[in-house]
Amino acid sequence: MRILFWGTPDFAVPPLRALLGEGHDVVGVVTQPDKPRGRSRTQLDPSPVKVVALEEGLPVLQPLKPRGDEFLEQMRELAPDISVVVAYGHILPKVVIDLPPQGTLNIHASLLPALRGAAPIQASILEGHEETGVTIMQMVPALDAGDMLHVLRTPIGAQTTYGELHDQLAEMGALAIVQALAMIESGVSRAVSQDDAASTYAPKIDRTMARLDFAKRAELVSRTARAFDPRPGAFAALRGVDVKLFGACVVGDGSDDALDEPMRASPPGTVRSANDDGLVVRCGEGAVRFLDVQPSGKPRMTVAAWSRGRGVNVGDMFDLPGEAAST
Repeated sequence: MRILFWGTPDFAVPPLRALLGEGHDVVGVVTQPDKPRGRSRTQLDPSPVKVVALEEGLPVLQPLKPRGDEFLEQMRELAPDISVVVAYGHILPKVVIDLPPQGTLNIHASLLPALRGAAPIQASILEGHEETGVTIMQMVPALDAGDMLHVLRTPIGAQTTYGELHDQLAEMGALAIVQALAMIESGVSRAVSQDDAASTYAPKIDRTMARLDFAKRAELVSRTARAFDPRPGAFAALRGVDVKLFGACVVGDGSDDALDEPMRASPPGTVRSANDDGLVVRCGEGAVRFLDVQPSGKPRMTVAAWSRGRGVNVGDMFDLPGEAAST
């Protein structure tokens, strides 16, 4: 089976390597154009997928948008039997989806129909899901709405971060697409329609979503921090300076009953300890402990190092979002 692979970021690399490792005939790769970097914007960085494709000697297509007669002709010249898409970064038009005789498959990082959209991994942590997974589906023009061919599941731990889950699901996606293609080739694959009425949406991440609100209960604060750890990093303002906070976990069971009296008497956002054991901050209910911090303009560091440098003291108070907006 001749496969045209579509992908751009790190998440797409394990599936591409798996297809190559299993001996599939990957006839080419479609990825986004190289990104300019540096102040001069003259240096160009290839996508992680392009790097692998060049190492493997695969043809690489990098259209600004995957459409138009010229691009379609390039696809036809590669003569794929099927396309495999994972985190490519553009919505594909129907003519592109339907061009390979066996259509186009997509690797999506959620248990569809839950969390269709751009950021399902972060959303699964933000929403407190106990499990997630990857779904191999037939791509259609509607967003993540195609029939499902194969699903793999995994639990989400109480302290799992976005980075950890991202890497785990990338490897699961690699396994799932190899298994799905094997089922197709052996004639045992069965498509299952999604229940559109049960669908939910995971929107694209923006900066405001990563702001920590210590007026909320500890479990919600912890979820927000873990959903953006290590990137882009959840943050809160201390003395007018944004600080990213990493390695979050709730103190005790997350309730006020787990706190001593001085901590219970502290208002939300109060720093109750800052030492080798981490940074403990009072929340609207309960408290959260963080292990690492990154003050604006500085590298990531341990809480102990930050405290020794007098970046934080017990009794300091992080701004609550409403307070920060009003200053």
